[in-house]
Amino acid sequence: MTIDQPHILVVDDDDRLRDLLRQYLTENGFIVTVAHNTKDARARIAILAFDLIVLDLMMPGETGLEFVADFRTFNTTPILMLTAMAETNDRIIGLEHGADDYLTKPFEPKELLLRIQSILRRIPAVVLQEELSLGDCVFSSERAELFRSGNRVHLTDIETALLIALARQPGVILSREKLIDITGTAASDRAVDVQITRLRRKIENDPRMPRYLQTVRGQGYVLRPD
Repeated sequence: MTIDQPHILVVDDDDRLRDLLRQYLTENGFIVTVAHNTKDARARIAILAFDLIVLDLMMPGETGLEFVADFRTFNTTPILMLTAMAETNDRIIGLEHGADDYLTKPFEPKELLLRIQSILRRIPAVVLQEELSLGDCVFSSERAELFRSGNRVHLTDIETALLIALARQPGVILSREKLIDITGTAASDRAVDVQITRLRRKIENDPRMPRYLQTVRGQGYVLRPD
């Protein structure tokens, strides 16, 4: 793995196609992570940064169209949509929902590769701040690690997912519902509040008067790093 290798998330409920795409794209120089549905994809997105998402349109549960419409409210990662629906109107609907390109099944792997390369060429690279300073704490979203005064602080999986979600959009208020959605958890609003309280104990000097992980009444939570 090198820093120049684009990281692609493939989301498809077809096990055979998903595995073939992972092998083919890996052989062509990409880092590939796979997900078998949108819930699985949200869990991956909560802890990893991707350069592009290859997304199946028709999946059990939440469809690709429903996923991309919601995803676009908080993330601009380019999406190439795959579908067996070849009508022009279907393509237009996919693009209207926020997809960057649309490829119908069956397709030639080489065409998929060329379309991915084309999207990546025209999408400007986004430079994310890898480390955030939170007083005497430093959080690395790339490594999913929190240090306080130089000592690593243990985070649970849900604490890590929540902190990454907030760290990726510093200064942006995220509702409890949005945090549940982004992290792909089955938590309730109350469960999110409990996890935020636990995070504050690990980050804040005075958890009762948080400086960095703040509550915005009636709206949700926001991370305000130094």
